[in-house]
Amino acid sequence: MPLPDRGGPLAGVRVLELTKVWAGPYTGKYLAHLGAEVIKVESRTNLDEMRAYGGVDLDAAPYFLSINQEILSVQVNMKTPEGLDLVKQMVARSDVVIDNIRGGAMERSGLDYASLCKIKPDIIQLSIKMWGNEGPLAYQTGYAPCFAALSGLNYLVGHEGEVPRGMNIRYGDSTAGAYAALAIVAALNHRETTGEGQFIDLSAVEAMTSLIGDSLLSWSVTGEVPQADGNAHAEMCPHGAFPCADGTWISIAAENDAQWVALASALKLETPEAHATLAGRQADRHAIEAAIASKTVAWDASALGEHLRALGIPAFRSMSSLDLCSDDWLWQRGGYRMVSDHRNGTRPIIGPSWRMEPDEAKIERGAPLLGEHNDYVYGELLGLPPGDIADLKLRKVID
Repeated sequence: MPLPDRGGPLAGVRVLELTKVWAGPYTGKYLAHLGAEVIKVESRTNLDEMRAYGGVDLDAAPYFLSINQEILSVQVNMKTPEGLDLVKQMVARSDVVIDNIRGGAMERSGLDYASLCKIKPDIIQLSIKMWGNEGPLAYQTGYAPCFAALSGLNYLVGHEGEVPRGMNIRYGDSTAGAYAALAIVAALNHRETTGEGQFIDLSAVEAMTSLIGDSLLSWSVTGEVPQADGNAHAEMCPHGAFPCADGTWISIAAENDAQWVALASALKLETPEAHATLAGRQADRHAIEAAIASKTVAWDASALGEHLRALGIPAFRSMSSLDLCSDDWLWQRGGYRMVSDHRNGTRPIIGPSWRMEPDEAKIERGAPLLGEHNDYVYGELLGLPPGDIADLKLRKVID
């Protein structure tokens, strides 16, 4: 039975996803949110680890549910010749192939770009690797903390005078995944205008390096290696996060001298003449930050933010995950979408950050059960009769 048309700018584009964990699936999620039909190839003998993170039910692991909305799941044992042949038949009916598996695995399976082009000449293949597919380090594999460390980002994260702390959030995966989705959209446009497919070699480390901005070249200009400096800002002071009542925090930035005067008045801070200029405040930054913290700690973060913004001072509550879940603005904006899962009923997810009119893709379905779309892929797309599908399941080619 055909799947319902969800609409969206990528409606009619089919993506075959040979991915695991986060970066590759994150790419697929973005494309699915744009309306593409994304088919994730899985098997019990080679399971996506995310189906086991945070739970014991392969169909209800929280991490897997958070990433794989509107994704289709088909089971196939790629370690068998018949399984590989089935995957190649899927390639023939797809527009894009995504992989983020270990270097050399696609080549050994006959799924490298040259081989895929023989199956479908205008295929687009995107491959995510830690260091890309070429070069002396292409063989190395890693996870998001590795990407962040190798990219130079971790070195810049932390408070001054302390060791680099890095981040517990997997920015390396989500950043590489978002860049990959952008590259695929560009490749689809290229194919539309030229008829040519493309091979896209994406390095997760390079994706992260692009985020450190002018810090990458700072030494060549200033002779100094940038160090972690907490929330300090070269052009603003104060600029940071300050404690409020009940363990909450507020972020405050004084963009100019007038905002500093207004902030000092609102918090009843002492204002020595030296603090009238940015340079003077920068020289006494630590004392100013301590003085601000001693005042903000008695305030409710949201109330203080409203009070300071009314005076023209950029100030906002530093939102926790719990704050975000109950944030009226995000709900009113449609930042959350409601999807349905077989095991979990209806639940909210964080949807795409864009709003499109007209023809935004519908996002209604949660993450798939393992092999949920076997019959659709094998019966509808590949045209196999029910008896053949049953036989493949019996012999664990569909596993």
